[in-house]
Amino acid sequence: MTVGPVKKLTLLITLAPTLCFGMDRMSALSMLETGNDDRMVGRADEISRHQVLKREWHSVSASTRYRDPEIAKQVALQLLDQRVQRFTRVYHRSPTDFEFYVLWNAPAQVLAGRISHTVAERATRFVNLCSIPDNPGISLAKAPASQHAGVLERPVLKL
Repeated sequence: MTVGPVKKLTLLITLAPTLCFGMDRMSALSMLETGNDDRMVGRADEISRHQVLKREWHSVSASTRYRDPEIAKQVALQLLDQRVQRFTRVYHRSPTDFEFYVLWNAPAQVLAGRISHTVAERATRFVNLCSIPDNPGISLAKAPASQHAGVLERPVLKL
């Protein structure tokens, strides 16, 4: 049985070696971008709960159902798959949660290894959402925030 591109894409994104321990990456992304508000329109006219630019949305989908959470998720997954593939070609590994968020928010920054303070702060919030355990009885050891600054092996991040 062959696996279709959307299934491969979903597996790549959700089963990557650095999975979120609490909220899955797509849920954390939606929560951070819009608080799961499907009607949100960003300052730069970003659409959907994931805040996708229309030109990027239409590069992978002809749909105009921007408020449909399942379609929005599939569009975001397709865009992220392209970005994760580029990241993997450059760094020869899967992105961490921190890098995953920056691939969404500012892909050129993470690929160049230079992430702005503003984007780094948002990425740290994303990592925190991913680190919230589903089971309150589970205790996760957290790395100090300063360790997130050195997530790229090559080149070294310059904030």
